[in-house]
Order: sequence, then C-alpha cells, then structure tokens
Amino acid sequence: MQSIIQKIEEKFKKPQVVDVRSGDTVKVSQKIREGSKERVQVFQGLVIRVDRKGTHTTRIVVRRIASGIGVEKSFLLHSPLVLKVEVTKRSKVRRNYLTYMRARTGKAARLTGVDFDREAVNTIEDAKPAPATETEEAKAE
Repeated sequence: MQSIIQKIEEKFKKPQVVDVRSGDTVKVSQKIREGSKERVQVFQGLVIRVDRKGTHTTRIVVRRIASGIGVEKSFLLHSPLVLKVEVTKRSKVRRNYLTYMRARTGKAARLTGVDFDREAVNTIEDAKPAPATETEEAKAE
C-alpha cells in the first residue's frame, strides 16, 4: 500500500529514464530559459556520481574539462528541463562516487571502456497510447 506522499511523487516521475551509471560518458540535453526565449544546451561529460536511484529525485553529477578548468553540473533526471540523456560510452569502475577523477588530468583521467549495446541503453519506450475509440476511427476515415 502506497502512502499519500508516494502517490504524489509518482505523478511527477517520468515514465522511463535511461539507465545511467557512474563511469558513463553522457550527453545531457537541458532546456535553458533566457528571458522569453528557450534553447537547448548539451552538456557532455563523465558521470561521477548517481544519487537516489529509483526515486523522483534521482540525480547525476556530470564532470567535464572546459578551457582547462573542471566543471561539474548536477542534473535531476525526472526534471522537465532535462530533455534527453544519451549514454555515449560506458567504463569499468568499482565505486559509485568517483571523487578521485577530480585530481586526474590527461592520460591519468582515462577509464577502461566496456562494450555495451548503445541502442538498448538509450531507447526509451513511451507510455502506450490509449486504444482508439470508434468515433476516432470514423473521423480518420
């Protein structure tokens, strides 16, 4: 039996999100609002942390090097501002929080790649459409 809070949280969860793990290299498409305009910004980097997996507050921390400076961004996967998360590379890691990557640069920051099915990981099946009613079928014809 679900509590009232869990029922409310379920409403705000996306039906399905990509399975992201620590050590993955991802492209995160995020909606940015600037005044009255909106644009999509892509942030590509290494996932160094995955928090609260399985809840509506699932969060990933992505790190990249921009102009020689390390930049980390935190994304809520179920946020409506996060449009798409695409896993481009999967690496072998033994821990969930890769803090040691902050101190590494150049060749020392390389991780061993692992083969994975990119199509299967990045495919998100939307909720099944409702069956068509007889009146909708008549209008279509």
